[in-house]
Amino acid sequence: MKITVFNDLDTLYKKAADRFVDLAEKSIQDHDRFVVALSGGSSPKAIFKLLASGKYADKIEWSKVFFFWVDERWVPLNDEKSNAKMTFDTLLDHVSVNKHHIFPMYKDGVSAEEFAAEYENQIRNVLGNDGSFDFILLGMGDDGHTASLFPGEKVLWEKEKWVDAYYLKPQEMFRITLTAPIINNAENILIVTFGESKKHALNEVLNGVYNPELYPMQLIEKRDCVELFTDEKAKG
Repeated sequence: MKITVFNDLDTLYKKAADRFVDLAEKSIQDHDRFVVALSGGSSPKAIFKLLASGKYADKIEWSKVFFFWVDERWVPLNDEKSNAKMTFDTLLDHVSVNKHHIFPMYKDGVSAEEFAAEYENQIRNVLGNDGSFDFILLGMGDDGHTASLFPGEKVLWEKEKWVDAYYLKPQEMFRITLTAPIINNAENILIVTFGESKKHALNEVLNGVYNPELYPMQLIEKRDCVELFTDEKAKG
């Protein structure tokens, strides 16, 4: 895994946006599309805003990009807690995307568990049965979780499903998430995490004993195609 430590967040965000553009160009050149799974949170929000700006937006053939999400709180798409809403507000409403290439991780009238199976079928319809995303953007929480793979949850050990949903008791809400096998099958993964609050978990993930039950980010395999963008406060 390649680790890059930045002195300031503005540079980190710009390099992340550059990475998205480079991978999009290569993927579209190679197989005429770019299939991504995106995360929510403050750092993706800043990256998405850059991608929607003139400097970046004109470099991407947005009509050939397919958008999925890594995970989601089970809330309507107009809810402020929705990762999809944030992505629409900061990026998708500002570039020339094909609306048929957007796959929000929510649907009215069904349960989170029912939709997890449907969402997996949506992924299979685009990617086929090998299920290899061109790019996945991940973050990491202070507790070492990524996507909705939280410490101590059964979903950590899911081997067959690509998408799973469950009730997260500490947050008193349902979550829906990609599972570790489908994430690890991606062609490229970028992890963005920074700040003093992430220092302990990041050190355990990178240098500690393998214990994904406690630090789920350790489930993400440290392959050559996995990059970590962080800062000095988190990396130490």
